[in-house]
This record gives sequence, structure tokens and C-alpha cells, in this order.
Amino acid sequence: MTQPSTIAVIDIGKTNAKVVLIARADQRQLASRSMANGVRRDGPYPHADTEALWAFILEALKAFATEHGVGGISITTHGATAALMAGDALALPVLDYEHDGPQAVAEAYRAARPDFAETLSPALPNGLNLGAQIFWQVRAFPEAFARVTAILTYPQYWAFRLSGILASEVTSLGCHTDLWAPVAQEFSSLVDREGWRKLFPPIRPAASVLGPIRPELAAQLGLAAQTPVTCGIHDSNASLVPHLGRSETPFTIVSSGAWTIAMTVGGKTDRLDPARDSLANTDAHGRPVPTARFMGGREFDLLAPQIHEPDDADIARVIADDIRVQPGFVPGVGPFPGAKGSWTQPPEGLTPGERTAAASLYMALMTEACLGLCGTGRSIIIEGPLARNGLYAAALARLTGVEVIASGDATGTSLGASLLFGGEGAQPVSGSPVTPLAEPGLDAYAARWRAANR
Repeated sequence: MTQPSTIAVIDIGKTNAKVVLIARADQRQLASRSMANGVRRDGPYPHADTEALWAFILEALKAFATEHGVGGISITTHGATAALMAGDALALPVLDYEHDGPQAVAEAYRAARPDFAETLSPALPNGLNLGAQIFWQVRAFPEAFARVTAILTYPQYWAFRLSGILASEVTSLGCHTDLWAPVAQEFSSLVDREGWRKLFPPIRPAASVLGPIRPELAAQLGLAAQTPVTCGIHDSNASLVPHLGRSETPFTIVSSGAWTIAMTVGGKTDRLDPARDSLANTDAHGRPVPTARFMGGREFDLLAPQIHEPDDADIARVIADDIRVQPGFVPGVGPFPGAKGSWTQPPEGLTPGERTAAASLYMALMTEACLGLCGTGRSIIIEGPLARNGLYAAALARLTGVEVIASGDATGTSLGASLLFGGEGAQPVSGSPVTPLAEPGLDAYAARWRAANR
């Protein structure tokens, strides 16, 4: 297949959705559209507004086709989400993973789910284990589930709507779902015990082309009839794609967005702790990748509602006056899932710069705690919004003692998804090593933060 010169990437995050057009030759972003990814509260439970997303996707593709031309379409989405299909339509709405409905069958699910040793997937609250979602939907909506003909993980749902081809894919199956055994590279025992295996379509590589776009969509959007659509990939794993093939393993990628996710490629899984939200993801080649995470984007927005670039005086005061943020502000997840978030001083009395400084240091300390679970590579590359937070990067370099690079790639997961079209081999890292934070007192500040979490 001739590789497309321009690639439209559908990138659906938990908070925001975007469609980005990337030039394959030099990986430039040519155009971008975005929208808030809201949750609908009507129907049987909170769910994704798939029709609003679909209309947005089609509008963006049509605009890009007119303005630049679209040679291919790739897809990346957040995890812990599946579409239960009845033929070409949804049997049930796409469940929002933050809904607590699955807690109604939590005791039965605990008895049914596989051991951590099999899945490297920890028990998580609400619907963050995809297996728990399906387990609940089977029992809460038996008539609707009886109509289910296929279970599609979220990137593959959008790939189906675009191409008409059903597929499964391991990066979405292997992200804390309880559905996948990453070492065996096979569906977990839960899938067979519950009789779900027949509902999962054949597994295809993330980088495979499922087929051309549906003919009616090609005509509607002004695309060539043979415009290829990839199978698609889980968003955290999309961040890994540009780095797969690097020789200097282990290395760590910190992917940021609603979640802050530390993944150490080439690392060991022996320090993973299922009680502390650490797990193994599955990369695009099917290999387990030790991972630890917290809901960093969500927490940062709560801690610093008015983001203001801190100056040296802000940073010095926060450290000297021991203005600390202790975890955590999203319960049930992260390396301290049972902790209740607190400030050592009332945040209302702080300037926006001081609050931003304290929140940034908190993010660095939480990331360091995650690295204690998934391992610290020889270098750390920060992807996504946190790459623009200079204090966070500098503090992380000081705390870990290894090289930290803040990626200059603004497209984050979108670039990785675009590389599913012929982007074999490691890509050059855009960005330079950051200078470690030299502020006196940081080491003692960090020690107090760690001690308060014991």
C-alpha cells in the first residue's frame, strides 16, 4: 500500500476530543479541531455522547479534505471503554467508566475476576476495569445484552463506524481490563468463564489497515474511495509508538492528560502493586509494559484553577514555607488510593503563582512515587500538557537524578497514532534535557512529603 501523505488522527480523550491532520513526511500538524467530551446523563446510565462525537469527527474530516486532503485515518482513544454492538447499532449506550453502577455487583465480580498474577490488572473503582463494566451490564440489562453480537474496545468502535470492519486490538484489551493475560498474550480466564470470547472479533495489530472508508462516507466527506482506516490504539500506548525500537532500554515515558501515566519500556513488572494502581499495559507489539498512574490532569485543575506561571520567588516561598499538597484528590486511584487530599496551608491565601508552583511540585512528587512502582528508566520523556510545565520537569529531574526531556511535540498521542501508517522504528525525540531544579530546600521538602504518606 502506498503510504498516505496526510493522516487524520481521531484522538478521543476522557475530557476532550480532537481530530488532528498530520503531514507524514515531517510530522507537522497541519490542522486541528477539538471539542469537550461531555458525558450524557439520560438513558439507563451516564454514557458517552457518541452521536455528538460522530458529527464532530465527520465535520473535521470534511473540512480537512477540503483544505488539505486526507490520505488516511488513524484512531486513538482513552481506555476502560467498550461498545456493545447489536449488528451495526449499539445494544446499550457506551458506559462512562466513572459511573459507579458496577459497584452493585462488586462482591460477585471480586470472586469472578482473575488473579493479578494472570492479568497484571489491579482491582479499580467503578468501571475502570472494563471486565467489571461488562459483568455489570450482563446482569443489569440481560435483555439488551442478549442482543449483543460483538464487543468492541473504543478505538475499534470508531474504526468500525468508519470502515465497517470489526476487530479487536491488544493495547485496549490489555489496559487494566481484567480481560487480557499480557504474559500469555491471550484472553484471560474471565473471558472464557463468562462466555464472552465469541463476542470479541478477531485480533488485529494496531497498525493494520482494516479497510477503506465506507463508500457512503467517502462520498459525503469528499474523500478518496480507498482512504485507509487503521485498527487504532489505546491513547497511552500511542504515546509509546514513537519510541518503540529505541535501544537504550529501559526508558520511561510520562504520558499526560486527564491521567498522568508513567510507562517504563523494557522495565520489570516485579514491583507492581495492585493495591496502588500499578499494572502492566500492553504495547503495540503485545509486550507487557510496567505502568503506574494517577489522575494528574484532573487533580491539577482542582489544585490550580487559575494557572499562572510561577516565578522564582513563588517557587522559593512554596518550598521555604513548606506549602505542600498531599495526596490525593481523586479517590481510589493512584499510588495512594486511600489518602484524602490536603494542603499544609490553606490554598485560599496563596497567589495563583504559588498555587501553581505547589501543584506542579505535587505532580512531580506523585510521578516519582509512580516510578517507585513501575521503575525509572535511564531517561524520562514527558509527553502531553505536562511537557509545557517547566517547574514540573525540572523538579522531576532533580528528584529522580536521571535525564528528563520535555517533548516539543504538541500533538502527544496524535503523533503516535499517525505513525501507525508506516512509522516503523524509533523516532527522534523533539526536545532537550531540562536543567534539574536547584532550589535549596527541595530535598527536605520532598522528604517531608514522602514521610506524610507513610
